[in-house]
Order: sequence, then C-alpha cells, then structure tokens
Amino acid sequence: MSSERARLDKATAHLDAPLAVVDLRAFDANAADLVRRAGGKPVRVASKSVRCRALLERVLACEGFAGVMAYTLAEALWLARSGVEDVLVAYPSADRAGFAELTGDAKLAGAVTVMVDDPAQLTWMEAARTGGEEVRVCLELDTSLRLLGGRVRVGALRSPVASAERLAELAGAVARRPGFRLVGLMAYEAHVAGVGDAVAGHPLRSRAVRLMQSVARERLASLRARAVRAVREVAELEFVNGGGTGSVQYTAAEAVVTEVAAGSGLYVPRLFDDFSSFRGRPAALFALPVVRRPGVGVVTVLGGGYPASGAAGRDRLPVPYLPEGLRLVAREGAGEVQTPLLGTPADDLLIGDKVWFRHAKAGELCERFAALHLVDGDRVVRTVPTYRGEGHTFL
Repeated sequence: MSSERARLDKATAHLDAPLAVVDLRAFDANAADLVRRAGGKPVRVASKSVRCRALLERVLACEGFAGVMAYTLAEALWLARSGVEDVLVAYPSADRAGFAELTGDAKLAGAVTVMVDDPAQLTWMEAARTGGEEVRVCLELDTSLRLLGGRVRVGALRSPVASAERLAELAGAVARRPGFRLVGLMAYEAHVAGVGDAVAGHPLRSRAVRLMQSVARERLASLRARAVRAVREVAELEFVNGGGTGSVQYTAAEAVVTEVAAGSGLYVPRLFDDFSSFRGRPAALFALPVVRRPGVGVVTVLGGGYPASGAAGRDRLPVPYLPEGLRLVAREGAGEVQTPLLGTPADDLLIGDKVWFRHAKAGELCERFAALHLVDGDRVVRTVPTYRGEGHTFL
C-alpha cells in the first residue's frame, strides 16, 4: 500500500488537492476482467458509472464492449450527437424536449433506444412527438424475487411488469402503435448484481444473501427465458440485456441473454469489496489535502462530504484508502467542508499532504469533480473532463 501511495503522490505532486484520478492500468485490467466474465457476450457499458466521455471512448475501443447504457434521454442524445451509434436509455423518461428532438432527427432515432414498461409512457411520447421518425423501444421486465406466495419481495422497485404474459401484452401494445418499433428487452437483477454477499464482519447476513441470490438467479433464468419466448411471438428482438457488474458471469451464461451491462466494475468503488464473485482493482480515487492537525492521532482534510445514493448509512460514505489505517470519526463522518480522520498514520501527515479516498459508488464521484487525471504508473498522462466538466449534470 505504501508503494501505491508513493506512486500516486509522485504522479500528482504538481497538482493541488482536492483532485480525482483514474489509474489507467487498473481501469484496463478491470475492463479485461469484465470481458472475461462475460464469456464472449458483448458488454454494454453503463455510462452512469463512468460519466466521462474520454473513458467511455476508451472502454468502447476495447474488444468485447459494444454500446452504451445511458441513464437519461438527454445524455443519450448528447452521446449520439458525439458519435456513439448505439445508446440504450435504461430508465423511462419524461423529457418532452428530448422526445421532440429524437423524433425529428433520423440519425438520433437510429442510435437511441428508449425504455418502456407501461403503455401510458407510449401515450406520453406520442404527445411529445414533433417529427415522424420511428422510436426504438426496449421493454423492461421486473426481476424481483417473490417468496411466500408473493408476500415477501426482494429486489429494486423498477418495472411493474413481472410476468412473461404481461410483458407479451406490453409488446403487443408497442407493436400496435404506429411510429414505434420494439427492438429489445432488459431485465436488471439489482438484488444480485448490486448486493454484496461477503460483507466483512457479517457472516450470517452474507450467508443469507448468497442463499437469496442463488434462488433468485435460478428463478430469473426461467422467467427471462419464458419472457423472451413470449415477446418473440410479437416482435423479433435485436437484443436481450441483463446483468450488472456483480452478476456478469451468471447472466451471460443464460442462453437467451445476448448482452450484459456493466460499468461500476471499471472503477471498482468500495461497495464492490463485498462481493465474492470477483475481485477488481480500485481505479477511481480522489485526494483531499491535510489542512489541520487538531491533536495526536488526528488530522483534518478539506472537503470530503461525497455520500453515495441509496438508503442512508455508513456504507454510503467515502472511505480513506491511503495511507492505510485512517478512519472517519463516527459522530462526524465525511463533512461538507472538512473531514477529520483518526489513526496512527495521522501523526506522520503534514499540512498539504494528500489523503486518498475511495467513493462508495462509481460514477457519482464525477459529479464532484470537473476533471479526472489519468495516471499511468507514476505519471499523469492526460487530464480529461467529466460530464460536469463539460457542463452537463444530467441528474
């Protein structure tokens, strides 16, 4: 760890913190591991977990990656205008201006696919339409695990469509609407791909998660196969998308799945330390400067209040990474303008020294920084803008 800190400090010695870096060797190794786990099926890169066009371009140039999974229609249109030829919007949209632009531009309409899980969304899009271009549509299937006759539900509250029969009905609704073309199906198993099964200090919880995920994978594979068969009675699908960083190898093994999605596995944020199915290399880090030394065994760094989204808890806070052995103060956590840190390494830190942190999640870090410094070995080889640095905060 000390050699890694020395390398990062050397690479950024000419830069003042706060700053954010991406270690290109770790990033590329993580990309290669995702491709390996996908077992020959293409990986669609989830842009919300990257939020940097230069790094999206870098990973899309790697063999085994194809297409982008965007998180808003405005972002998808921006990427398509920038030359990305295949963008799937992973969430339904209510962007009136975006749909007007999409339906009025043949190039954009050919590159962007929108998400639908309710006929009402089709009606809304029709009202927003200003042009005659055909809209490419992907349907989302709910993947939640239902136990005890449906009384217990495990999984994210996403699509209301939870059966192959209802999905086929929705497919029919799309097929009957002029100006829309059904091209894809997505089923994202958040309770498998995004929930760690090896949480340190919680062996019983971890065992329960592994059991839940084993049952969920088996049931979802059966549901997804039935759903694909049912929808293909209505339309010929171009793609069937599933998975996420934590479930790539399991989802890719399903015969009906044609592609998997992943993004967080490129940066490997702290939450992915809790997975037993793979081990990545932390690639995205941020550094904060020491500005105070309040006493023995404590330093204070500037900034740091970068919590991750999701249910509030300590696991959503960034964690000090280097030098190893520092920890947050329980009663203060990561502060808006300052963050105190405890631990014996604090006594060796001087004013202006950098403390390196890992964010709990991946792309959300880029909402805090306008640029990423790309590190190769002990050198910054390029500095590139994040979405924020290019003037875009899509959410």
